[in-house]
Amino acid sequence: MMIPRQTAYTRRDFLRTSAGAAAGLLTGFPMIVPSSVFGRTAPSNRIALGIIGVGGMGMGNLRGFSHQPAAQIVMVCDVDRRHLQAGLSEAGLKPDCGTVDFREVLAREDIDAVVVSTPDHWHVPISLAAVQAGKDVYCEKPLTQTIHEGRVLSDAVQRYGRVFQTGSHQRSDEYFHRACQLVRNGCLGVLKNIYVEIPPNNRQAPSEWTPEPAPPDLEYDMWLGPAPWAPYTPQRCHYTFRFISDYSGGQLTNWGSHQIDIAQWGHGTDFSGPVRVEGTGQFPKEGLFDTPLFYDLVFTYADGLQMFCRTGAGTGSVVFEGEEGRIYVSRERLLTEPKTLLKSSVPPEAIRLYYSRDHRRNFLDCVRSRKKTAAPAEIGHRTATICHLGNLALVLGRPLQWDPEKEEFVGDEQANRMRFRAMRRPWNLTP
Repeated sequence: MMIPRQTAYTRRDFLRTSAGAAAGLLTGFPMIVPSSVFGRTAPSNRIALGIIGVGGMGMGNLRGFSHQPAAQIVMVCDVDRRHLQAGLSEAGLKPDCGTVDFREVLAREDIDAVVVSTPDHWHVPISLAAVQAGKDVYCEKPLTQTIHEGRVLSDAVQRYGRVFQTGSHQRSDEYFHRACQLVRNGCLGVLKNIYVEIPPNNRQAPSEWTPEPAPPDLEYDMWLGPAPWAPYTPQRCHYTFRFISDYSGGQLTNWGSHQIDIAQWGHGTDFSGPVRVEGTGQFPKEGLFDTPLFYDLVFTYADGLQMFCRTGAGTGSVVFEGEEGRIYVSRERLLTEPKTLLKSSVPPEAIRLYYSRDHRRNFLDCVRSRKKTAAPAEIGHRTATICHLGNLALVLGRPLQWDPEKEEFVGDEQANRMRFRAMRRPWNLTP
């Protein structure tokens, strides 16, 4: 069960970054605040939802929320009209309940909450606009594309008093909850190391690609949104966007936001993070994709604990190693050494971690109760930040010192500039 260190790989710079001004109002967004906590709810008094993004995971979220008795989907948005039509059909809605512009969803006073399942570079701009418009938000992971925008969003959620759920649904899984609760209650003795495995890329780009006209059904300029303009090619969009650094951070942010999130939960550092990161990685040498193919990273925390993160297999896993045993957890299984740990019961006075068995229902319950969700914005931001730290260390090819309280790199001006990215006009974030 001990995960061995992976051999080092060569590095190739891949990320085009810029200091970019992150100031200024998020332009073009309506500032509509419902007259009540829920706005004007549906006749059944269910929570009225707008679904923004109905591609792969977005369609999964649409179906998942449509089966929740507390919710009613009233509007669907997607910049690809083929996806939009499929989403409307799945939700049983008429064409006038669909749009390619998310701002139309946010402008409706009868919508209480939105579900954001867009490509990663749109997560924060849309979620921030929704919060400003008085909507509660369920947003897919990874929550952010940059470190800075995560801080902007988390602060806005707090300022506007909105309910927010990051789609880190492993927090609502029995295996992961059980594993973390055992660790947090000292069942392994003093925690020494954490080992995280993240799946490798599941798509490959050809060595060459040719720009071509965007399909007439796709609002391509809106798909790009705040990202730099780039010529259309099919592999730039729809799932494979995640292997292009203008839109995502590769599998390190995609699957890493799941497994590193669990490592944080078990370590008890949900609202903090490591103080140092170093490692090596291998990048594509040609083609459209430019995020890391493989990596071997070490994150060091202030208490001396080290988290070893590397490319692995399957859906990934987390191993907690303590002085008195180990716990292995993945979506498929939960194993302990010694085996008797699995039968351990925590005493009444033990630490009780947040309990949720249905991530979407937990969000809806919290919309009604106004309580914290299982994965609020601050936690989603902190987890995504660690993924970004790893990518930045690989890009720069050197160890980085991180101050999790100030959320800045120590004595490294170049790395600090890379916490930000410029946004293509007219898109900007409220500071």
